Parts: sequence; C-alpha cells; structure tokens
Amino acid sequence: MRSYCVLEHNHPLVPVESEIPELTDNQVLIKISHAGVCHTDVHLWEGAYNLGGGKTLKISERGIHPPVTLGHEIAGEIIAVGPDADDTSIGRKCIVHPWLGCGECATCERGQENLCMTPQFLGVQHPGGFSEYVVAPDPRFCIEIGDLDPAQAALLACSGVTTYSAIRKFGDLLKDEPLVIIGAGGLGFMAISILKALGHKGAILVDLDKSKLNAAKNAGALSTVNSSDGDASQQIIDATNGGAVAVLDLVGAEPTINLAIASVIRGARIVVCGLYGGELVVPLPYIPMRPLHIQGSWVGNVRELSELVQIAREHGVGHVPVQERPLSEANDVLAELKNGEFIGRTVLVP
Repeated sequence: MRSYCVLEHNHPLVPVESEIPELTDNQVLIKISHAGVCHTDVHLWEGAYNLGGGKTLKISERGIHPPVTLGHEIAGEIIAVGPDADDTSIGRKCIVHPWLGCGECATCERGQENLCMTPQFLGVQHPGGFSEYVVAPDPRFCIEIGDLDPAQAALLACSGVTTYSAIRKFGDLLKDEPLVIIGAGGLGFMAISILKALGHKGAILVDLDKSKLNAAKNAGALSTVNSSDGDASQQIIDATNGGAVAVLDLVGAEPTINLAIASVIRGARIVVCGLYGGELVVPLPYIPMRPLHIQGSWVGNVRELSELVQIAREHGVGHVPVQERPLSEANDVLAELKNGEFIGRTVLVP
C-alpha cells in the first residue's frame, strides 16, 4: 500500500510503499475512500506548537517521532477483521474515531479515550489516513455512516466532533443566545451546520478574511465581523446587544483569545479549540470579578461522534465547502492549508 509520510519535519511528504498490515485481536482493516486534511496535520508536519513568548512545544517531547503518516479524518469501508473481531462488520461504510487511548486507564474506561494521558491517536502515534488503508483497534471505533456522503462524513471525525463537543459545553445557553465563533475555516462552517441541526439560535462569525466571511454569511451565519477592524470587539458587543455570552475560539491565537475576552459580558463562557498558539496573560481578579469561564475542549469521544453521525443522518450536518484532491497531492494541500489559500476543507482520495 502507498502512504504519504513525514520523514523530516518541514520537508515534503514522501510516498512510502509497505505491506498491508496483518491483523491481530479485534483489529479491523479499513480501505480508505476519503481523508480530511486538518490544521493539526500542519502542526505535526511542522513538528512543534507555538507556546508564545518565544517558546515552542516540540512533538518529540510528546514521544512523537518521524516517520508519521498524517490524517485523522478517515472514511472508508471495513474489508477485513482480526481473529477475535465480529466479522459481520465487514463491508460497513464508516468513519473512524481516531482519538484512541491506552484502553486500560480509568479515563479510557469512562469512554474518554480522547483525554487519555498516553494517547494512541491515528495520524499521530499510529499511521493515519494519508494512505490507502488504515488499521483501527476495534470495530467500535468505526461509526457506520449509511448513505452520508463520505467526503463530508470524513470531516465529522475531527472538525465535526471537535465543534460538537465544544458546542455541548455551552449547554442550553445557545438555544436563546448567539454563539460568537472566531475562525471561519472548516470548523467554523461545521459549527454553523451543527448549531442549525441542534435548533440553536445561530452564530456570529469572526475572521480577518473577507471571502471567508462572505462564504460564512451565505452558509447561514447571523452576521459577520472582520477581526482586522480596529473596533472589532465593539462590533461584537453591538451584535450581541451588550456583549457576547458565549464565544468559541477555533483559532487559539493570542489576538483571538484577547478579542474574545474584550467582547464578552460578565459571566460569559469562552471555549478554546484552536492550536495556533501563543500565550494568555489575564489579571487574576478578572476571573472572579467579571466572572469569566475559560475552558479548553479537546476533540471528542466515541459517544459524541456516534451522536453527531446520527444527527448528520437525520438533519444533514456537515455540508461545508469541500474539495476532493488526489492523495498524491497531499503535500500541496498541506502547504495551501498552512497559507490559508482555500475556503472550507479539502479531502484526499487514494
């Protein structure tokens, strides 16, 4: 099988030929039909996260070393199973939950493998979707998609479950209050779609790219704000009738989190998903006096992905702008994503 791998950080991906893995235990083999390309893939290709103040977190410090086969938004068909797995899953069209844990700790036993302290993520610690085949450890990580478009469904495994899990953290607040979303990329469009499917009030999209803001408006955003405007925070305050109650930062950069803090009302909740990096300096009295609730959200668990797929099958979640490109163009797509050269998402097709 052919895979496109990181052999050296910040260098072009390299096509690598290898044998299709032999399965053991409950493993399943998925023939990949579509694999999304995500900003996390860019960070992994670069080999580091920006911590601000001139500091970085190298992925090698987390035990991740080349070669790495990127790709964690995977759709395909189960074509074989290990000796201990139920073979009735063969032929299932599915997406693969890539956020695997050790399977043994208390966190994993609670069904929160995505929060495991010794993760085994596909596309990170284990080979991912920039390939023709991928192996999952158990059929339960393969969520049947039925008649969903696999190009759209693949995005649910990261873009979708990340935004769905984050939106859930706001609770019932979003039924009556708009969600301010910073970042009109693939996750931003996914969030608009999920909010609609859940019957929530809707979203105000914030970005510095006019074309993305126009696309967001066409996708159903209540309104848009250009974050490069000098009065962007005041525009958000005006659009939310006095200050935002709920902000979802899908960028996770110093300018975006500071814009969020400047735009919210007292008692607001800010959830951060993005990993662009930097650092946050907040006077401690702000936390109790305003009071602010700033929370991180890290992808999602199997139960949340299953819920999201069911919502998608009933309400059509996930109809974001998607372009399909050959797997052989994986390196070009990574570069284009890093440079912000396309609207929505791109999926690779082996």
